[in-house]
Amino acid sequence: MIVGLLFAAIAGSLVSLQNIFNSKVNERASTWSTTTLVLGLGFLASFLFGIAFEGKQLFNLQDMKTWYWFSGIIGVGVVTCIVNGMRLLGPTYTISIMMTSQLGFALLFDSLGWLGLAQVPFTFKQLLGVLIIIAGIVVFKFSGSSEKQAVVKATKYVS
Repeated sequence: MIVGLLFAAIAGSLVSLQNIFNSKVNERASTWSTTTLVLGLGFLASFLFGIAFEGKQLFNLQDMKTWYWFSGIIGVGVVTCIVNGMRLLGPTYTISIMMTSQLGFALLFDSLGWLGLAQVPFTFKQLLGVLIIIAGIVVFKFSGSSEKQAVVKATKYVS
């Protein structure tokens, strides 16, 4: 379990770091150029690592449902939405909403047993946890707005 927690924590930090890098690329390139660069380099890196670590086993795709192959296409939507969200909302707010959305949909998919997942009983505690996170995002978003307004007013008086 500790190794799983470590992998999850590392994944979270890498996603945040990747999103910041992606938004910086998006400042100088279009959204589609950013998406192409990010996913193209991701393909190249995963292909080379796959060959290095798995060899020919990399191409062993037995007993896989064909529609699972298209998960990479979902990545196009992920990258496109994240770079635009970060441009419009900033990194912290975008990632907070993204992670809450992930948690909410994971709860839904687990509870209903969709997409081949083992069905996990839905509990009120799970829903309460998601709602608390959403409340935290709302508090985070609106708690700094008065500070920002004060800074804007102060700079107007100084100018």
